[in-house]
Amino acid sequence: MSQSKQTSPTLLRGAMALGALGVLGSYVTAGHERFWANWVFWFVLMFTLGLGALFIVALEHLVNAKWSVPVRRIPERVATLLLPAIPVGLIALCALPVLYPGTRPEAAHNPILAGKAFWLGVPFFSVRTLLSFGLCTLGLWVLVGGSLRQDTTRDPAFNLRARKFAPAFMASFALVITLVAFDWLSGLTPEWYSDIFGVYVFAGAFLSGLAATALCVLHLQDQDRLEGVRSDHLYNLGGFLFAFTVFWSYIGFAQYMLMWYANLPDEVIYYKVRLAGSWRAITISLATLHFVIPFFALVTRDAKKDPKRLRRVAYLMLFAHALDMYWLIFPVLGLEPRFSWPELSFALFFLGGILLWLRGAMQKGEDMPVGDPFLREGLEFRL
Repeated sequence: MSQSKQTSPTLLRGAMALGALGVLGSYVTAGHERFWANWVFWFVLMFTLGLGALFIVALEHLVNAKWSVPVRRIPERVATLLLPAIPVGLIALCALPVLYPGTRPEAAHNPILAGKAFWLGVPFFSVRTLLSFGLCTLGLWVLVGGSLRQDTTRDPAFNLRARKFAPAFMASFALVITLVAFDWLSGLTPEWYSDIFGVYVFAGAFLSGLAATALCVLHLQDQDRLEGVRSDHLYNLGGFLFAFTVFWSYIGFAQYMLMWYANLPDEVIYYKVRLAGSWRAITISLATLHFVIPFFALVTRDAKKDPKRLRRVAYLMLFAHALDMYWLIFPVLGLEPRFSWPELSFALFFLGGILLWLRGAMQKGEDMPVGDPFLREGLEFRL
């Protein structure tokens, strides 16, 4: 093993250790609310990233796509981020009395929250969270575990089982992503609601899964580990990124426009906070980074299969997704945007852990699903 390969995990573990010290210190010095806001932020970020990747895997089986078979192992590996996200989410349940107004005793005196007391309360919130984790674990076991086992067994029956399971998973996915949206994100401001908020969070999760998949594909190509994956496959990944960039923007704008037009006090307060002070700059940056730049960067046919451009856009989309989650979570603290040492400590700890996990995941199984009978057809894919 080369020195660079030995150093990389050492640096990541060092970053995690340094970040862990900062995380512990922030609990004492930065306040409980800010500590738990950072913790929930990283839980939602990891969970939506893994969930978006698992959606890609299920979508291939659902529509019986052939072109994506050679790169399917990549989103399967990214989807395993759901496994470390589960204990992070269990710890995040401790944030409920601190950040979520519906779980506090004084919620009984609020007419709106009192009517949602059973739904917003800690017991049922926890049950829904455990249900979500269970459904995700089942999806990983069937779709990802089955695919890895097929490398050895070469059993073509797995494809049929996965295709039969995919519709059921899509139904459970819709439930899980909706619970993430309304419990962990919208639940921070329970008086406010949006009928399409779950779709908005889904679009961001799918985009983050696509971006991570594209980056990992390009990384493995640089290491000559995906022989046979060509620009035609990259073009389809770039096309999906482009299409769902537009979709995310459409849902986000539609949600804002309808509330702006109706001008109801219970609805506009959500955007009033995010368009005031320094949050206005975050909102404008989000629109620019999540839509304007990637839209024009990928609008041409050649751009969608250009590895350098696709890599830059994928990095940008992951950053934009993180900024989106920050924009959804941190305004509830009643503070101006802050990016100081508590946020840096959490970033060192969780980014180091995520990269270490993905580094290990990229070594699991074959780089392509070699037992899939449609692999050859996928490698022969031409636009």
